[in-house]
Amino acid sequence: MKPRQAAFWALKLANLSLLILFPIAWFAPLIRAGILPFFALDEISVISGLQSLWEADVFLALLVTMFALFAPYLKTIGLALIHFHLLERRILPVLQVLGKLAMADVFLIALYIILSRSAGLGRIETAWGLYLFSFCVIASVVIGWITEKCGENRKIVEHLETNTTQ
Repeated sequence: MKPRQAAFWALKLANLSLLILFPIAWFAPLIRAGILPFFALDEISVISGLQSLWEADVFLALLVTMFALFAPYLKTIGLALIHFHLLERRILPVLQVLGKLAMADVFLIALYIILSRSAGLGRIETAWGLYLFSFCVIASVVIGWITEKCGENRKIVEHLETNTTQ
């Protein structure tokens, strides 16, 4: 196997691993929050946060569900379909937008933590799920970018080959 083929298979494998890692990140604790410093902290995950949102604000729950669950997962599935030549590469810009929507979700979580800490509203600690979720989103953005660059490089090589044979 050529090094370029091995690198492309590694890219495929990294993307497919996100199909497993995203659901783990959704159920993993993002933050631990509590009102008083001496009591146990409640763990909040993407899923538990969504459950609370559905009770309080349906529109916001739909928005967060789109950003946190559907956008990154649809992007990962779309990239896998492109990697296995089951979807055309011209859909990549749409997939990149989905990745940016998921990144907005990570930003909002970080902003929530900063605002809560600065307002002195109890105690908030980041948990391992926040890092896993952030890693998954950033990895998805990088995989999409590399996929896009691989396609551009392939077009350049094909263009050069057709021009030298004429």
